[in-house]
Amino acid sequence: MKTFYVTTPIYYVNDVPHIGHAYTTVCADVLARFHRLQGEAVFFLTGTDEHGQKIAQKAAEQGMEPQAYADMIVGKFKELFEKLTISNDDFIRTTEERHIQACQAFWKRVQEKGDIYKAKYEGLYCTGCESFKDEKDLVDGKCPDHNKAPEWLVEEDYFFAWSKYQKQLEELFHEHKDFVEPKARYNEMLAFLERGIQDIPISRSLISWGIPVPDDPDHVIYVWFDALINYLTGIGWENPEKKELYNSFWPANVHLMAKDILSKHALLWPAMLLSASISLPKKCFSHGFFTKDGMKISKSIGNVIDPHQLIDTYGVDAFRYFFLREWTFGEDGDYREERFAIRYNNDLANDLGNLVSRVVAMLGKYTDGKVPVSTTLDQQFEKRTTKVWAAWESSLERLAFKEALESIWELITFANVYVDEQKPWVLAKAEDKIPIYNALASLVEIIRHIGLLLTPFIPESSEKILTAIGSDALPLVLAPTDKAWGTSLQGKLTTLPGVLFPKHQP
Repeated sequence: MKTFYVTTPIYYVNDVPHIGHAYTTVCADVLARFHRLQGEAVFFLTGTDEHGQKIAQKAAEQGMEPQAYADMIVGKFKELFEKLTISNDDFIRTTEERHIQACQAFWKRVQEKGDIYKAKYEGLYCTGCESFKDEKDLVDGKCPDHNKAPEWLVEEDYFFAWSKYQKQLEELFHEHKDFVEPKARYNEMLAFLERGIQDIPISRSLISWGIPVPDDPDHVIYVWFDALINYLTGIGWENPEKKELYNSFWPANVHLMAKDILSKHALLWPAMLLSASISLPKKCFSHGFFTKDGMKISKSIGNVIDPHQLIDTYGVDAFRYFFLREWTFGEDGDYREERFAIRYNNDLANDLGNLVSRVVAMLGKYTDGKVPVSTTLDQQFEKRTTKVWAAWESSLERLAFKEALESIWELITFANVYVDEQKPWVLAKAEDKIPIYNALASLVEIIRHIGLLLTPFIPESSEKILTAIGSDALPLVLAPTDKAWGTSLQGKLTTLPGVLFPKHQP
């Protein structure tokens, strides 16, 4: 059986989850649901990164121990993911014993390769992103991601011989031009690589909150070296009880992340795996950042986008739909609340919700709620649905969520135009009932296709749509008959779904 392994980054627990965490995780969820529908065995991993200097500082500010603080924030992530109907197969925490053991085993393997050595580090360190910095990384002397000057750090650390893998990384990028996507990010990483990579410290001796270095408990493993290994821990690397899981799913098909942590995934992580003699992941896909009303999002400014507030106001599927449809995945996006309300009302309430409710209402009025039996479904839909299924599959294989949704909405728009042109309320007055039966049966069939196509994106609403037209539960795997234009619902009893998407004032 074909397999698909998708990961989000593990999220740093220095604060409660924000819109970026929600966005990445929803995108990963869509991919997982899509590949399951394709009949593939899927493993979807997310989780939290809980070590490092910043976590220890945050915990101290709250008067808490680091583990208790991490436990509290992890609960917030799990709460949000449940609200977002995320279908992850596992949730990995770097404070779990299984990860500690895997991380230390990985360290030993790299050490045995001769790629770890001890030396003095004297340079810059940004606690905000837990990263060692060069002067060339700064803007006006500050970390561009945190707008703060990094501290000057002097300590004896263990180093990873990253530079040893310069040539192999160059070969990787030249032979696999889709290893990093989108293309602009690939070019950025290639330029980074061509400037030359330097060995990097992979332990800290001035902090204690972290995984102890094997055989040297005075050092803890650098938080990034620790965190990246989660992608192996989650599928059972070095765990005899999960050997089959690991053998089935590694290497990962795609690591998803925001662009600020791409270099760690695209350049450091492959070098670590090469050192440990482990196969490389197939793709790193990086998305952009959000601004709000043209301004950088900042807690100090007070313009944060609260995912809970949006979900509570508009519903989880509206949240998922908007962020998947509004921007091309991989690019930056500027969020404007009026755009959310407009797209919600136009796309979901008017186009989709109104189509379903008016068709089911006409069935109740003209055919006692049953899908009429018709031997002549309108064949103009068949070619259209076939085309949309092909576009849907192609788009999702390429992580083009907006493109996939646009193709579905072309079908929804066509169905609404069909209702207005056929005028079933007029056909109902004719003595010959065949035209209205054909029209309504055709509309039910098109709604069935729409419901299935939308399943990865808005699963709760998809289930309501399919239930309303008498369809069975959402399929775990799409069969050829599911995608075919046919008469499977004829004779089924339909039920009014209620208002799928109540309108909101912009």
